[in-house]
Amino acid sequence: MKIGIGLPNQIRDVRADVIPEWARRAEDSGFSSLGSVGRIAYPGVMDTVALAAAAGATSSIGLISNVLLGPVWPAHMLAKEAQSIDGVSGGRLTLGIGLGGRPDDFVVEGLGPRRTGKRLDRDIETYKSVWRGETPAGCDNPLVPKGSREVPLLFGGMVQASYDRVARSGRGYIGASVPAHMIAGSFDGVRTAWRQAGREGTPYLVAIAYFAVADVEGGRANVHDYYATAGAETAGFISSAVSGGAESIKRTVSEFEAIGADELILNPTSDDIDEILRVADVVL
Repeated sequence: MKIGIGLPNQIRDVRADVIPEWARRAEDSGFSSLGSVGRIAYPGVMDTVALAAAAGATSSIGLISNVLLGPVWPAHMLAKEAQSIDGVSGGRLTLGIGLGGRPDDFVVEGLGPRRTGKRLDRDIETYKSVWRGETPAGCDNPLVPKGSREVPLLFGGMVQASYDRVARSGRGYIGASVPAHMIAGSFDGVRTAWRQAGREGTPYLVAIAYFAVADVEGGRANVHDYYATAGAETAGFISSAVSGGAESIKRTVSEFEAIGADELILNPTSDDIDEILRVADVVL
């Protein structure tokens, strides 16, 4: 199982200028990928901007949005944004997409929080059309450079429609920020949908887990703050699941490996850049 690390782009009032150096140190430490957390209505750094900054600061580490809220974006704009990041990184982006569950993130007029699944299914066709270099209606030119690749897609969600979306249109699946035993069933559901769709090979299965090494209580408080608008119960549960300290992190890694994750992204709970080496010493 590969081990990646998240960027601290959605820590409240993050010091945004730490992100490029965070990316460089993560690559130098040997992590497989850099992840980004996506929300609009929170005082952090936009996930696409964080990934673009990471792309420019590194040369080989993978880039994964885990997850970007697809339906809050106009489809043509997101397709161009994603391909631009992929292009400047030399083809290192994997676009992990979720539907989004908090209404305040839907700030674009006409793109509200209803019927997001059906909207995303339509948007996926738009993404792929843009990446193929087709010219959208009303435009004189394609939106991306000739020869652009189709950005690999991962989809989140813990319902059958999400698993079917992976089987139809994705490279794989990305789990929610919950313990391994709660994701195991989703991994199985994706594998089943993949086989039933007649796809060759296997889906790429990515897991997410929050961690803290030096300041566990502070990290849990930051995670609770981030999820507060999802409700006290959800915020309390996810913050309590933060892997705190070396032994807890090692146990989390083993649990996700046991359910067959291909890659685990360890998401930071602060913008303390020394956390990179602290967790690297534990897991790499």
